[in-house]
Amino acid sequence: MLHVYAKITPKPEHYEHAKSAVEAIVPATVKETGCARFEFFTDPNSTTLHLVETWTDQTALDAHYAQPYTKKVFAAYQDWLAKPPEVQTMTRLA
Repeated sequence: MLHVYAKITPKPEHYEHAKSAVEAIVPATVKETGCARFEFFTDPNSTTLHLVETWTDQTALDAHYAQPYTKKVFAAYQDWLAKPPEVQTMTRLA
């Protein structure tokens, strides 16, 4: 299994856009082959967004990134984010 953590920092004026864009893709994403977990969180004290994902393997994650709806969010993020997403990809050791 491949675990992904993403920290997303939208510009304050684009927080709602960024949040809504990810919320909109959750139903389709959780139905993708290889998606074991796709959870979306917000920090109540900031405009930081967090994704916690689990995929069966890199092929499944790559297929997710290739989805038209995922590409649309990534394209919008070019204008909406204060900085690039911080993404950590991990495999479980124990």
